[in-house]
Formats: sequence, C-alpha cells, structure tokens
Amino acid sequence: MTTPAETPTAQVRLPLRPGLEGLEPYGAPQLDVPVLLNVNENPYPPSEAVVADIADAVARAAHGLNRYPDRDFHELRAELAEYLRVESGVSLAASQIWAANGSNEVMLHLLQAFGGPGRKVLSFAPTYSMYPEYARDTLTEWVAGRRAEDFTLDLNHAREQIAEHRPAVILLASPNNPTGTALPLEAVEAICEAAATAGPKADDGAPTAAVVVVDEAYGEFRREGVSSALTVLDRHPHLAVSRTMSKAFGMAGLRLGYLAATSTLVDHLRVVRLPYHLSAVTQAAALAALSHRDELMSQVASLRAERDELVEWLRGHGLRVADSDANFVLFGLFPDRHEVWNGLLERGVLIREVGPEGWLRVSVGTPQETAAFRAALEEVLGW
Repeated sequence: MTTPAETPTAQVRLPLRPGLEGLEPYGAPQLDVPVLLNVNENPYPPSEAVVADIADAVARAAHGLNRYPDRDFHELRAELAEYLRVESGVSLAASQIWAANGSNEVMLHLLQAFGGPGRKVLSFAPTYSMYPEYARDTLTEWVAGRRAEDFTLDLNHAREQIAEHRPAVILLASPNNPTGTALPLEAVEAICEAAATAGPKADDGAPTAAVVVVDEAYGEFRREGVSSALTVLDRHPHLAVSRTMSKAFGMAGLRLGYLAATSTLVDHLRVVRLPYHLSAVTQAAALAALSHRDELMSQVASLRAERDELVEWLRGHGLRVADSDANFVLFGLFPDRHEVWNGLLERGVLIREVGPEGWLRVSVGTPQETAAFRAALEEVLGW
C-alpha cells in the first residue's frame, strides 16, 4: 500500500514566496508543567458567573449561525468605547473603535492599510518579536532603531530615524514587551509631532504623516500616575492606540484585540479586513465578558502589587530588573541564561527566554505561582 508521503505529488515543489524559506512559525514553548509564567497571561480564570453568561450569549448566537454576523460589529465597538471611557477617562465614538481576532490581527490590518512594498515600518529594539513578522507578511520593510540602555526611548535617536527613513508606520509598545517599559505622554507626543509630515511622499509629492501606533496590550497594568496615550488621541489624527482583552481581562482564549483612532483611520482598516472577520460567537462572548468588566478587572490591582514585590525581591538579590508597567518582569543578567531557564523548567516553572542576551522574562502569576518561581530560582542560583 502506498502512503501519502510516497505518492508522486509529495515530490512537487511548491512556489513558496521568496524570503519564507526555512522559517518556523512564531510561538512560545507550550509545555505541560505545573507553573506557566512564560506568555504573560492573566493567571486568574473567569468565575462561574462569567462563564455562564458567556455560554448563554454564545448559545443565543448559535441560533443564528446560518446567517453571517454583523460585519462591522457596531454593538461591540460601542461597548469597547464605553469601557475605554471608564478605564481611561476618554470619550470616543463607536466609529473610532476597530477590533479583530487579537491585537495581532489589528496590527496586520494597520500594515495592510498603510504599509506594503516600497514602504517602511519603524520600531525600536528590543521590542515585541512579532512586529518584524507583521512587516514581513505585508511586504513592508522592517527598520529597527535602538532603545537606551535602560530600555527607554531615546527621543533624539527616534527623531533621526523618522527623518531618515520616512516610515509609513511607527510601532511603539507601551508598556514595551519584553522590557515592561512605559512611554511617558511627552515621548508619545514628541514622536507624533516628528511623524506629522515624515511619512512616505504621496503620488503628487506632498508629505504624509507616518501612522503612530501605541500598542497598549498591557496598558491596564501601568503604575499609578502613568497615563494612557488615549488621552492625547484627539490632538493627533495619525495616532492609533491598540488594546486587547487577552491580558487584564483574562480572556486570552477569546482572541479579541482592538484599537482607538480617528474614524477616518478606522475606515481605512475596514477596507483591508476580510469580510465577517469577527464571528458571531466571538462578538457574543466579548459582549458578555465586557458586561462583567468590573469583576474581570478586579485582579489587576493585586497583579500590580505582586509585580512590584517581585521586582523588589529580584533586586534585593542583586539582579538587574527593568522597571515594569506590565504584568511581567525582565531580569538578568546571566552569563548563560538558557542554563537558568532550563534549571527552572526542570523544577516545573516555565518562563520566557526572550529579549536582549542575558535577560529572562517572567510573567506575574498568582501568589502561589510566584512563590514557586522564587523557590525554584533560589535553587538554580544557589541562594
């Protein structure tokens, strides 16, 4: 009997797009260990009441699954705008909100709309490792400037990079992943001002603005006194601020990311989205979760406190730790970080080997998970 691998068609050479040869799919290790602290998830699952309401909403949506969902999900956009009003004190119209299957797809929409062949996207390393992949997938040239030694943004360097490269899109994670570093509003506004006429030239030779995207996936974890870029959105029509329900909401499995911008910018994203890209099930589950936002967000304060205590504990043991406004901590430096990572894994604790050489990143877990991480690290480092 001939197996599929032995058939002649298995020898056909596929026309893989140049530049994709030998690449592996993105993804952190998914291992079955007792303590998972590697992908910045909220460690607290939804309550039974939340689960019941989501299940009921999905069941009701299921009765209409023979029909396509609301293509522009007006109700969900209105509820997301209301959430941002309460969370950040910024009033937005539903038309200023866009959503997709995770903030990953939101970013892809941005580069589909504003990037492409002959255009550039600029960011500053170290930063989120998916950004270059969004650029690759949209045939946009990736340009990485540098961050300062303490992982803050060097504004003089940033202005130079913007002037030199005239990017179509500038990606700024705040808090930055993997460092946890937040951008002060002064830095956001400085970048917006530098980008106002520094985008690619239009067909008629006129200047355009580079679209400045502040990725606030971890924004709800920011420390007291750190403002959201949403508060300056009305002053910069080329600014977009993205969020997600994956982190603070504890809804990583839902896959719902969104952004706020001008209605004009959002309308450009509507052009490139696939039809009905948000399923009726996703919309129903997200609306049900948003109705429980107070409960789902109730753990944010405790996670912030847990993070701050972990930072102090690590520093108290002589390690370097980046200031964090996220639900994770970057710490080091280690001559062989993989040895430390593997030592923790052998003790049932999975963290992330990511970022600049010598550094490791650990997500903030429950008090029990953090205690397990501390105990394992003490053993690995011989404290």
